[in-house]
Amino acid sequence: MDGARVAVAIMAKAPKPGEVKTRLCPPLSLEEAASLYDCFLRDKVAQVRALGGATGVIAFTPDESRSLFEAIAPGFRLIAQRGADLGSRLLNSLGALLREGYVGAVAIDSDTPNLPTEYLRQAVDVLSRSATDVVVGPADDGGYYLIGVRQAWPTLFDAMPWSTPEVLPETLGRAHAAGLRVECLPAWFDVDTAEDLERLIVSLGDRVTTRRRCRLDGSSRGEADDVRRHAHVARSRQPGVDSRVRSHHPAPSASGVNSTVRAQPGICHGSCTKNV
Repeated sequence: MDGARVAVAIMAKAPKPGEVKTRLCPPLSLEEAASLYDCFLRDKVAQVRALGGATGVIAFTPDESRSLFEAIAPGFRLIAQRGADLGSRLLNSLGALLREGYVGAVAIDSDTPNLPTEYLRQAVDVLSRSATDVVVGPADDGGYYLIGVRQAWPTLFDAMPWSTPEVLPETLGRAHAAGLRVECLPAWFDVDTAEDLERLIVSLGDRVTTRRRCRLDGSSRGEADDVRRHAHVARSRQPGVDSRVRSHHPAPSASGVNSTVRAQPGICHGSCTKNV
């Protein structure tokens, strides 16, 4: 363990075609989806590295991809994911870090390339205070993009209805039943579907989120190649998606929180002590 009090682990898969972002296929090809995931992952590594005051970790799978992640995230701690499902992999990864002596451990996905870094800082700050047991970053789809704990509580991860809108309310309900003190970060959205990808494009506007064109082998080449390229491909193969997304998913406001989310103050279902 280094001098940091909190570890931030990116839950990561090797960016192989057919193994990641398959819900974007179609309209993207398997190769394009894997390339996009690779870019998302590199952006998340850069974001965690910029945090300061926290240890950057990659919780990776499969085991044989260690060398790939050493190249993608030099200087990060690497731990192999262990477990038969997402819940056990989260529990084991967070538990391993806490056993090393960190006062808090955070697990975050790589599906939120435009997540404000301030949200991550808030999670680290929350876990540094003894008054909070759990911090959660709600996702618009009913799950969460981040969970941080000061102790590895199996009840938060065992037999969870993963990949359903019930994940967040079930997690918060279990935490409440266990008497845990929970704080919620502002909500954000994952990029899992073609409409999510189009929503990301709308929210980015003129900004560039991915600075380099990424190869699947972990190297990079050429000039700036942001996720707009992938969204334009998706848009061309799925006519009409642009207007649907623009009408149903407004871009984040200047405050960083989507207006749809701001209109739902009860998103944490009363289980959180407050919104950070």
